[in-house]
Amino acid sequence: QVQLVESGGGLVQAGESLRLSCTASGSTFRINFMGWYRQAPGKQRELVATISSGGSTSYADSVKGRFAISRNNARNTVALQMNSLKPEDTAVYYCGARRVNIDYWGQGTQVTVSS
Repeated sequence: QVQLVESGGGLVQAGESLRLSCTASGSTFRINFMGWYRQAPGKQRELVATISSGGSTSYADSVKGRFAISRNNARNTVALQMNSLKPEDTAVYYCGARRVNIDYWGQGTQVTVSS
């Protein structure tokens, strides 16, 4: 089992920045991909960014150039630096991890961007 705990959400104005952090605990060995997903009210959960254990990254088109994902394998943490935030970035952000083809999720952290 893997437990994921997110932190760093909050309320900001458009154009400002936030940094989300996620710490994994439990059976953290052999975690391959870690990432961030988000779900806005009335919408499906969508991929924001992922990073492999080797450091390869992938981003949704809507956040490319504004968000940056990073990972510390030794500390079992993944972070998402979010710059130039827009009202449409408002959502609950979830940390996810894949270990041996099983997906694990955190409880989510709210990000609200006011215009």
